[in-house]
Amino acid sequence: MIKKSIRSINTQDAKLAMAHMYVAFIALFIGASAGLIQTLERSGKLKLPAGIGYYQILTVHGVILGLVLTTFFILGFMLASQSKTAGKYTSGERKFAWIGFWMMTIGVVITATFILLNEASVLYTFYAPMMAHPGFYIGLTLVIVGSWFEGFVIFKRHARWRKENPGERTPLLSYMSVITMLMWQIATLGVAATVLIQFIPWSLGLTDSIDVLVSRTLFWYFGHPLVYFWLLPAYMAWYAIIPKIIGGKIFSDSLARLSFILLLLFSIPVGFHHQLTEPGIDPFWKYIQVVLTFLVVIPSLMTAFSLFATFEARGRELGGKGLFGWIKKMPWKDARFLAPFIGMLWFIPGGAGGIINASNQMNQVIHNTIWVTGHFHLTAATSVMLTFFGLAYWLIPSLTGRTLTARMNKWGIIQTIVWSLGMAIMSGAMHWQGLLGGPRRSAYSEYLGNADTAAFGPYQLAQAVGGSILFIGMIIMLVIFVNLAFFAPKGEQEFPVAVEGETSGTTPAVLENWKLWIGVTCALILFAYTIPFIDIIQNAPPGSPGFKLW
Repeated sequence: MIKKSIRSINTQDAKLAMAHMYVAFIALFIGASAGLIQTLERSGKLKLPAGIGYYQILTVHGVILGLVLTTFFILGFMLASQSKTAGKYTSGERKFAWIGFWMMTIGVVITATFILLNEASVLYTFYAPMMAHPGFYIGLTLVIVGSWFEGFVIFKRHARWRKENPGERTPLLSYMSVITMLMWQIATLGVAATVLIQFIPWSLGLTDSIDVLVSRTLFWYFGHPLVYFWLLPAYMAWYAIIPKIIGGKIFSDSLARLSFILLLLFSIPVGFHHQLTEPGIDPFWKYIQVVLTFLVVIPSLMTAFSLFATFEARGRELGGKGLFGWIKKMPWKDARFLAPFIGMLWFIPGGAGGIINASNQMNQVIHNTIWVTGHFHLTAATSVMLTFFGLAYWLIPSLTGRTLTARMNKWGIIQTIVWSLGMAIMSGAMHWQGLLGGPRRSAYSEYLGNADTAAFGPYQLAQAVGGSILFIGMIIMLVIFVNLAFFAPKGEQEFPVAVEGETSGTTPAVLENWKLWIGVTCALILFAYTIPFIDIIQNAPPGSPGFKLW
């Protein structure tokens, strides 16, 4: 007898979430392939054919993985989570989300077209005075505005739940989705402003020059919280889903909500720590933002405490003894647990590297070296992506009405090991080469004839080896995705959502006082940016004319 297909959430909501997943995993294939080509070219083992440029491939890699894969996966996951915990969307809300999805998708196609035509090889940071084709910036604008549409749907559904359930505590995953999209909406105002007001008129020839420092400041106002936009959905899984998978409960609902509030407050007004070596910004304001940057350690440590308290409590329930007895009791043969847990472990060295990046003195050593590239491959490409892969093992079949088979679970474990091994080799080589002064974003990293940098060759080769292993991991992941989306046996796959422990206490109502927390966030942003931004504009040097890539 053939099992019936049963979806864990409303069928129409599941189709909406899956549409995002299709785009995300297509982006994984394109972006990871570009990454492999890039590492092979840098190692000198591959010569790019047909006039393809190194920076063209590097731009594809950064934009497709850093912006497209992450944004589509995150939105799909949050829409599904909210539909599961707060209830299905109305037809109007769903229609609004579809409009946002198609705006984003069309924007991605436009942007990718001009990158592939080699008319926008400006990397995902698109620093002025490099100028891309106007289509590149127009496509990015569509992606951002489309994401706003979907964010408003998440806000609307959460507000509707509160209206329908007065006085009750809101679902944790819906609450976390609202925080994540609040951060995204506020942060993307910076990149939207620089694209609409500066880059598009400049690239169309309506203005003759561009203020480089203003454009970089607005980009990094967005660029740092972008990292937390990647990370917060992983935190959602760590707080509210992994406990259910191991058979435990959420350690503290209040702690989870407070950590998300603090991440919202401390993630946005800190962009200057990416600009520590740039002139034109008063050192006092750089210092202030470095201090604010380090405050993010507080919610990070809260998260670590909460997670490992959950693991220990569950381990003791299962008979674990001693300080580390819980480790033996964890479900290591379940890919849904193993992948996110390994992602958590990788976040430890990734976070340590972040402390170095944000420190004014230590940043001078590694600034603009390939150390930085190795760092965000540990955080975004390992901690975040392994968590996303772990989510996919149950999320995709739950959305398609299929099941995670023992065979696919085994392949998920193999994928986790392969990905971790490849990243350890590649990112480790990047960190070490960065300490030796190896430059970031450069196609010419061996500098033949320079005795001081002649040793870069082995590190470039190690990166190519690690990148090749990662490519194999990507292929395994895509095979698992296709199987779970189209070929796995039909049935009902659990959508795991944990409940709060009995002894965790009452959640204070103030944590959902949106006027308060949005107000505090805006106040911090105005404090950190108003005076230095006025100073940047008043003392701006002549605008840069730029140079076209098309």
